[in-house]
Amino acid sequence: MFAQKTIQGFSPEAVKTEFALEEKYDSYLKTDNLDQWMKRLTARPHHLGSAVGKEYALWMRDQFRSWGYDAEIETYKVLFPTPKVRVLEMVGPTKYKAKLVEPALKEDATSGQSKEQLPTYHGFSADGDVTAELVFVGYGVPSDYVELAKLGIDVKGKIVIAKYGGSWRGIKPKVAEQHGAIGCIIYSDPEDDGYFQGDVYPKGPFRPALGAQRGSVLDLPVRPGDPLTPNIGATEEAKRIERAQADNLIHIPVLPIGYEDALPLLSALGGPLAPEYMRGALPMTYHIGPGPARVHLNLAFDWKLVDCHNVIAKMKGSELPDEWVIRGNHHDAWVNGAADPISGMVALMEEARAVSELTKTGWKPKRTIVYCGWDGEEPGLLGSTEWVEDHASDYAKSSGLHKLRWQWQRIYWGARLTHLATIGKRCSQRCNRPTNRGECFGKKKVCDGCQRFIYKS
Repeated sequence: MFAQKTIQGFSPEAVKTEFALEEKYDSYLKTDNLDQWMKRLTARPHHLGSAVGKEYALWMRDQFRSWGYDAEIETYKVLFPTPKVRVLEMVGPTKYKAKLVEPALKEDATSGQSKEQLPTYHGFSADGDVTAELVFVGYGVPSDYVELAKLGIDVKGKIVIAKYGGSWRGIKPKVAEQHGAIGCIIYSDPEDDGYFQGDVYPKGPFRPALGAQRGSVLDLPVRPGDPLTPNIGATEEAKRIERAQADNLIHIPVLPIGYEDALPLLSALGGPLAPEYMRGALPMTYHIGPGPARVHLNLAFDWKLVDCHNVIAKMKGSELPDEWVIRGNHHDAWVNGAADPISGMVALMEEARAVSELTKTGWKPKRTIVYCGWDGEEPGLLGSTEWVEDHASDYAKSSGLHKLRWQWQRIYWGARLTHLATIGKRCSQRCNRPTNRGECFGKKKVCDGCQRFIYKS
């Protein structure tokens, strides 16, 4: 029994009944399911728009159906650019061409699945072919530009290079663009994520020299979701705006690189020493520039519409069917997605299966439970946003709405957390799964990295 002895809004007798029900729920959880589903759903890369991503979505739908849920795939047509050209090279005072490739490792069979992997890039970067002097801007957040101004450094017409960290990645090219930069490079400094912190992968959990962090730079503070269908669901028939009209797209090219590719560029910078707080752990002296290093950055993308497959599974409420309790996690990944998102997705699925087992005892949920496996989260919260916009009339009619986040996935409306959050948390604590760095401790306890995501509400 848990230390918690009371539940807000429950009478003492109801508390006993509730805890008895939850103990029964606990007895249905099977860690072997989590292990098996994790292996299945991370065997191959499955980004938005991929054939494998659709295959996995259909498999998840069928699992929910086998547990008695009314489960469907709801598909939207969303903008998802993928790289056609990626070139980064230093053209002066010396020459260096960035490798931009994460090498395959004999210790990790999935690292060699290059035919199905997306290359290292930033989703929704602008196309661009630019050459300019390079400027180091620390973490590339507004306060760094204040410090640069004190030193008389102006990035207008320059290409900036920033460290990962200090803020969400999409802020860095946005702020750079606001200050007149024509391109942006983002790298992971080993002080933050590399050998300074500990052994690098595969020996340890930290980022290797050519490891680059994929991710989106869609301007989420302005608007998440499909850029071409603001405030409406991105259905096949939806009226789309021109890409030039979209208000949440960055207008300069931006590219992630590993610290091995960053070192020659940063080593070639002159100008004043970087303030101490800006420096990292590379074997060099950190200067700001501008120049004498000049770099050429050339990026071009295939700006295509792809299918975004949301898995939606419902269990109708027995007394208040128009009130929904929504549980969500995304299933798309930049590559194989063991930590993000599949560690959360398989825990959510096992929770749903255990809830279905409870119904065989005669228990029924009072409110409708909706389990959602979102697609397209990585590029910009696409699947969840489009579903909300498409179903606005449905939940506008609903008399109540309860939303519980499983990972950091967001759905717009405000919500009241219910006691079901405790049940979901206990499901994750029984999960043997990798940490956010790719290690597996084999303990029946949620890892620190996933906990940081799962319980942000």
